[in-house]
Amino acid sequence: MFGISSGELFFIALIALIVLGPERLPKATRLAGMWVRRARTQWHTVKDELERELAAEELKRSLQDAQTALRDTEQKIRDSGHEARREFEQMRASVQDGPEAAAGPAVAGPASEAQAAQASPEGMQPTQDPGDEPRNA
Repeated sequence: MFGISSGELFFIALIALIVLGPERLPKATRLAGMWVRRARTQWHTVKDELERELAAEELKRSLQDAQTALRDTEQKIRDSGHEARREFEQMRASVQDGPEAAAGPAVAGPASEAQAAQASPEGMQPTQDPGDEPRNA
């Protein structure tokens, strides 16, 4: 326990017997045993208290880490929600502006061909390009 060999322990017991005498040695041994028990009990109490405090600190630290991770995740979800809402509003605006604005001027449907036919006096006659001139053979 204290690094005392059995020979040294025997030597200490012999000195105690000589100094205290056979009448007082059992009482002194009981008193020494009581003080050793109290010291051990106190040591275990302090050790247990320190372990509880360290466990509580570790628990607090892990709780703070979990809260930080939760806040980060919440912020990412909110950012994703705002981005999705912004894209949705853009799509809604493009749909409300009309199909021509959404599709662009290059796409013409059957309704726009009919409107063009009514607007032109020629009807649905194709226009001639300069490259479509008749050739003289």
